[in-house]
Amino acid sequence: MTKQKLVVIGNGMAPGRMLEFLFEKDRDAYDVTIFNAEPRVNYNRLMLSPVLSGEKTYEDIITHDDQWYADHGVTLHKSARVSEVDREARTVTSENGITAAYDKLVIATGSNPFIIPLPGKDLEGVLTYRDLDDVEKMKGAAAHGGRAIVIGGGLLGLEAAAGLKMQGMEVTVLHLMPTLMERQLDPAAGYLLEEEFKRRGIDVRTKANSHEILDNGAGKVAGIKLDDGSEIEASIVVMAVGIRPSGDLAKSLGLEVNRGIMVSDDMRTSDADVFALGECVEHGGMCYGLVAPLYEMAGVIADNLLGGSSEYKGSVTATKLKVTGVDLYSAGDFAEAEDREEIVLRDASAGVYKRLVLKDNKIIGAVLYGETADGPWFFDLLKKETDVSEMRETLIFGQAYQGGAPLDPTAAVAALPDDAEICGCNGVCKGTIVNAIHEKGLTGLDDVRAHTKASASCGTCTGLVEQLLVATLGDAYDPAAVQPMCGCTDLGHGDVRRLIKAKELKTIPEVMQELEWTSSCGCAKCRPALNYYLVADWPDEYADDYQSRFINERVHANIQKDGTYSVVPRMWGGMTSSKELRAIADVVDKYDIPAVKCTGGQRIDMLGIKKEDLPGVWADLGEAGFVSGQAYAKGLRTVKTCVGTDWCRFGTQDSTGLGIKLEKFMWGSWTPAKLKLAVSGCPRNCAEATCKDIGIVCVDSGYEIHFAGAAGLDIKGTEILGNVTTEEEALEHVVALAQMYREQGFYLERIYKWAKRIGVEEIRRQIMDDAAMRKRYFDAFVFSQKFAQVDPWSERVSGKDKHEFKPMATLSMEAAE
Repeated sequence: MTKQKLVVIGNGMAPGRMLEFLFEKDRDAYDVTIFNAEPRVNYNRLMLSPVLSGEKTYEDIITHDDQWYADHGVTLHKSARVSEVDREARTVTSENGITAAYDKLVIATGSNPFIIPLPGKDLEGVLTYRDLDDVEKMKGAAAHGGRAIVIGGGLLGLEAAAGLKMQGMEVTVLHLMPTLMERQLDPAAGYLLEEEFKRRGIDVRTKANSHEILDNGAGKVAGIKLDDGSEIEASIVVMAVGIRPSGDLAKSLGLEVNRGIMVSDDMRTSDADVFALGECVEHGGMCYGLVAPLYEMAGVIADNLLGGSSEYKGSVTATKLKVTGVDLYSAGDFAEAEDREEIVLRDASAGVYKRLVLKDNKIIGAVLYGETADGPWFFDLLKKETDVSEMRETLIFGQAYQGGAPLDPTAAVAALPDDAEICGCNGVCKGTIVNAIHEKGLTGLDDVRAHTKASASCGTCTGLVEQLLVATLGDAYDPAAVQPMCGCTDLGHGDVRRLIKAKELKTIPEVMQELEWTSSCGCAKCRPALNYYLVADWPDEYADDYQSRFINERVHANIQKDGTYSVVPRMWGGMTSSKELRAIADVVDKYDIPAVKCTGGQRIDMLGIKKEDLPGVWADLGEAGFVSGQAYAKGLRTVKTCVGTDWCRFGTQDSTGLGIKLEKFMWGSWTPAKLKLAVSGCPRNCAEATCKDIGIVCVDSGYEIHFAGAAGLDIKGTEILGNVTTEEEALEHVVALAQMYREQGFYLERIYKWAKRIGVEEIRRQIMDDAAMRKRYFDAFVFSQKFAQVDPWSERVSGKDKHEFKPMATLSMEAAE
C-alpha cells in the first residue's frame, strides 16, 4: 500500500511533538518531509534563556537530532524557507528550489517578534529575542561588554535581561506598565519580581515609554531616549514586547486568516487537507504563545491525520519564568471584581507570596511567588472547576494540608489525577509518566526524562517527577542518583558542574555564593567535589585547595588502620631495575618499615611508615629517580602491562612500551575517581585489560580499546570502545576518553558508572566517530597536564605544607606533673 505524503512547513516544538504523537500511533502511515527555515534541527525554544545565560549550550536543548530524523524516515530540508504552495498541484516549493508533493499539509510557521516603530529601530545593535540566531547575536554583543537595554518587562524580556546580565553586561529593563509581567502577575507579585531583579544588579524602570533609539553617528545603537527626555547609553537594544502570528504564507494561499490562521476544532484550515499548528494559529478567537496549548493541538492533528475525530477546545494556560533562582507560577484570571474573593499568604522573611482568586467557590486564578510546588495542584483544580468550599480554610497552604493530617509530598503527588500536568515545558501529565514507568520499566529520573521529556527542560518539575517515582515504585526506587550532592545544596552534581562552567565560577567561595549554598563553608562531601570540579575546569586559573582534600591526598600516602602510612613509588608500566630495587631496600632499612608488598598493579608498597618520616622517605626515593605512584589519588593510579613482543612468543604489539607511554603521558591528572589502565600484548590478556577502567588489548590488526570495567565491589567486564591501527591513535583515543570522563563525571563516580549514565553509544560516538570532538578532548587534556604533572613528593620535600608532618607539640609527662 502506497504511503501518503505529509509535508510540514516549520520545524519548531509543536510540529516536533505532533510527529512524535504520529509515530507513536503509526510509524508507517506517512512519508514525511519538513521544510525548516532555520539551518538546524528541532530544539527547545523554552530553553533559549539558559543558552543565553551560558547555563546550557545549543546541543543541550536539541529535541530531535539528525539521527532521529533518519531513524524515522523523515526528510528534513534545513535553510529551506517556503516561498510557494500550489494547492491545486499539491506541492510545496522553497526559496532554494526544493519541491515536494503532499497529500496532507501542516503549516507551523510560528510567530514573528513585534518591532516597535521607534525612530532608530533599524540601527545596527537593535535585536529581537525569538530564536537561536537571536541568542547568538546577543552573546556576540555581550562579549564586548557595555550596557544592554531590554524593552519589555514580560516573560521574554526578563529572561533576556537575566541572561545578558549573566553574560557580563550591564542591563536596563524598560517597561511601559507600572509592574512587571502584568499579564501574568498581580501588582504584589510584580513588585517582588522587580525587587529580585534589582538585587541581581539589573536596572528596572517601569512606566517608561521609549521615544527614540539613538544613533552613534555610524549607524549603530548609542542608547535610547525616553518620553520624559532622559537618555540611557547602551550598545544594544533588545525588543521583547510581544509576538504576532506568522500568517502571511497562509494568506497568500487564500486560506482564511484573521490575527492568525483560522482553524476549526479539528485543527483544519479552510482547506480540509491543510492543517495549521502552533503560534501561527487562531482558534476560538485566541492565539497561544505558550507550549502546553500547542502540544494539545499537536495531539489533535496527529490523531486526525490517522483518520481520527479529535477536537481541540481551547486551553487554560499556566506560566513559569525561566530564570535560575526565581520561582514564579501564574495561571488563570486574577483581576479584581465584585463577584470574586481572594486568599492571600505573605511571608516577607522568606520572600513568599501566594494569592488565589475564587469565584463561586472555584479557583479561577493563582499567583505564586517564591514557593511554587503547589502550582500544578492549584492549576488542576482551576481547570476542572473543582468546588473548594470544604477546603477553604486550608486551601492556600497547598495540597499537603488538605483533609486533616498533613500529607507527605509523595502522598500528595500520588493523589493528583492522571491528567494533572507535571511538566509544563513539555506538556507531560502524571498519567503519561506513570504509564511509562510501568510499561518501560523505568527506574530513575534520567529514564523518565529520556522517555517522556518530563523534567528535561527547565527542571522546575524535577521534585514532582522524583515524588512520582517514589509513589509508583516504592522501595524499588533508589533515589541516590538524583539526590543533591550534599546537605549544603539542593543541586545535584550535574547541575553544579554545569553551572561552574556556565557562570565561570573559579573559587569555592564563589561557587557557594552564586549557587546559594546553605552552609558557610561547605562540608566533607561537597568541598572535595567542588575542589575537583574547579581543578578540572580551570586548570590554569584555580589553585588546588589543600583543605578540601581527603587525608590521603593531603599527605600523599595511604593512611593505615594503626595511623601509619603506606608509600607506593611509581614504576612506569610495572617495569623496574636493580638500582630502583636497591633504593627501595635501603629506604625500608633506614626507616625501619615493617612491611613490603607487591601490589596487584605491579608496584611495590611500603607499609607502616610514621607520618613524620614521610618527607625523608620521599626524599630518598626521589634521589633514586622515583615519583609518587599516587596510590591514594582520585586520578591515574597504574598502567598494568604484560611483556608483549619484547619477550612473549604470543605478543602481537609492544604492550610494555605503550603502557609506559600512556603512564608518562597521563600521570598526575586528577579524575572523578581512581583510574586504572592496562595494556595486554595479545588476546590472552595477561594484564587483565578487560576489567580495568580503560584497557587496551593488542591484536594482529592493531589495538582494541576497552573501557568501563570493574573488579572491586562490582564485577563487570569492559565495553569495547573501538579499534585503531597505530600506537599514536591508541594514545589519542585513550587520552580523549579520559578527558571526556574528567569533564562529565561526578566526583567519586567510577568510569563504569559514568558510562552507564552517559550511555556507551554516546561515548563511542564522541570518541570514535567525531574526530573534531576527540581532538578537542585530547587538546584539553594536554593543556591541563601543563599544570598537573608536578610530583607532590618533591614539592613536600622542598618544604610545601611542611607543617603537616610535624607534631603540634611534644608533651612530657614529667613536665606535666
